[in-house]
Amino acid sequence: MNDILSGDGDGIDGSRARLTFDVDADICVVGGGLAGLTVALEAARLGASVVVLEGRHIGWGASGGLLGTVMPGYNLALKDLVARIGLEDARELWDLSKEGAEYVRAQATEELMPGISASDGVLEVSNVDVGDRLISELQMLNEDFATEVEGWQVDQVRAQLKTGRYFHGVYFPKAFQIDGRKYIHGLAALAKRAGARIFEDTPVVGIDASGIRKRIVTPSARLRASHIVLAGNVHLGAPSRRLSETLLPVWRYAGITEPLGERVKEAIAFKGSVIDTDGVDQFRLVDGDRLMWASPETTWDARPQRFASAISRRIQTIFPQLGRVHVSDVWGGAIGQTVHGMPQIGQLRKGLWVASGFGRQGMSASAMAGQLITRSILWGDERWRLFSPFELVWAGGATGRVAGHLIGLWSRGSSAAAGALARYRERLREQERIREAKLAEANRLAGTRPPRPRKPPGQSTPSQSNPGQASPRPRNRPPAERPESVGAGPGEEGS
Repeated sequence: MNDILSGDGDGIDGSRARLTFDVDADICVVGGGLAGLTVALEAARLGASVVVLEGRHIGWGASGGLLGTVMPGYNLALKDLVARIGLEDARELWDLSKEGAEYVRAQATEELMPGISASDGVLEVSNVDVGDRLISELQMLNEDFATEVEGWQVDQVRAQLKTGRYFHGVYFPKAFQIDGRKYIHGLAALAKRAGARIFEDTPVVGIDASGIRKRIVTPSARLRASHIVLAGNVHLGAPSRRLSETLLPVWRYAGITEPLGERVKEAIAFKGSVIDTDGVDQFRLVDGDRLMWASPETTWDARPQRFASAISRRIQTIFPQLGRVHVSDVWGGAIGQTVHGMPQIGQLRKGLWVASGFGRQGMSASAMAGQLITRSILWGDERWRLFSPFELVWAGGATGRVAGHLIGLWSRGSSAAAGALARYRERLREQERIREAKLAEANRLAGTRPPRPRKPPGQSTPSQSNPGQASPRPRNRPPAERPESVGAGPGEEGS
């Protein structure tokens, strides 16, 4: 796991190869991230000549800084996806995302990528009490989308995560997590082994997509190819600025704590990834006793180390029993977020392809995109057209980034308020439960006291049996004093 922190910029084989000569290829991939490397690997395996051009170095962006969580899905909520394109097409898109996740699993083996550290299980938790909504979601995933999931009640969630911050959960037993940095470098190594050529420190400064043979210009060489795949996400820059402007750049920073020993195991028993449904928290245990935690998203770039204290505070907020933890390393990267929440996958014009905008589901969605585009180029697979309803929409430029930042702040604020209200209601219910338990116990005790003795039926008191006889005077009670005689009134005589 320490490799995830290295980030030293070395090439995939210890050196960087820069393109310094003109070259021809069947496919030119612009961008050495997850999607671009998947295209390169699959196309090379199928016999095509492939060249990858990376402006910096492999894994420098978000592709190399992910927490490594792999699960099906998109940024757009499933119910919203169904509402937009219908159940049948939504099923096909969901199946494609599952294929993407399984592709990652097939590559991320210890044989192909030593030290990849794959482990199963992802838990999606809510910070509000959503029992009814949970049942509906489980039914949709199980029945309509054939996805194996389990619903976890509050007690089950809190048995694994010792915090009162989370309520219900959805457990994905077939989702998994890997070392994200080793995966991207492993993809690059597999692609090179299959015959793809990868050039780092080679930014693309111009593209001419007209004609059968497209032309790509770099600072020190030119390249010709029949197909160009734009997989640079928000970092495409000059070659396709208009395409870059359809993505909202979103930065997320992650940190890893120093070893926490047994205390973290007492607080967190779950071994997989944990994801908050509001997108605020994402974390998992690594190296046995270290906690890897992602910060909330922001639309502005910043120095990663600035987020160390924020991550530490968030950990202490969720798990106060851990106390103040030291975050030893922080890193980050930008992902591309589309306006509609779905990835950009398809053909812009003949021979010019795009694969970007994967959002938070970058691991599975990028693998899916790489397979779809490769199979369309080489086999004529047309399933990429399922993404046609989600057009390229301008993300708003600087105004969009400001709006995205404000929406993010509002979302986190509303999430925090909803969570606080849910916990307040839970405390009220607990107080009411305790009050009712005390009342029930008091009633139980009252019902077990010996009854007062009752007189047999028909038996009367002495005063009732002989009205002329005075009741006996209580013992030890002095006789009542007789009041003094006041004189007789007129016409009265003494006795």
